[in-house]
Amino acid sequence: MDKITIAAIPYVTEEQAKSAFGKAEPYKHGVLPVLVVMQNDTGKTLRLDLQAEFIDPGGRHVEATPPSDVIYIDSNIKRPKMPGTSPYPNPFPRKPKGGPLNTWEIEGRAFAPKLLPPGENAYGFFYFQTQNIPGSKLYLTGIKDAQSGKDYFYFEVPFEAEK
Repeated sequence: MDKITIAAIPYVTEEQAKSAFGKAEPYKHGVLPVLVVMQNDTGKTLRLDLQAEFIDPGGRHVEATPPSDVIYIDSNIKRPKMPGTSPYPNPFPRKPKGGPLNTWEIEGRAFAPKLLPPGENAYGFFYFQTQNIPGSKLYLTGIKDAQSGKDYFYFEVPFEAEK
């Protein structure tokens, strides 16, 4: 039988944050990192254009925040303007300094795979601007058979219990 296995683990403790993000503690800044682990036992390659939503027990949906935006949360730094919007040439874009979430781990550990071969697994984080509430779940769409383009509908994944 074709099978896709998905687990979702919210990172809300100091120990979890340290193991994944070093000194950055996203949860203390209103960001809930959720580790998603996916195993492909379908026998087919999967195309992953994942869209993730956090759904609390009351049915409230929160869309995932792109990792490139997370680094600006709780920071006094404004997101840089897109190239070509300033009358002054700036050939060397500067990476902003400061900000408690401006670390390589935020973008570097985000869920990024676009293809998942049969028998393989993939993992990474999605980020939500919310707090974890017991009974919440992750809603995922955007999983397709890479060859036929057939959608695998959607997945509602209850969060694993904290340990």
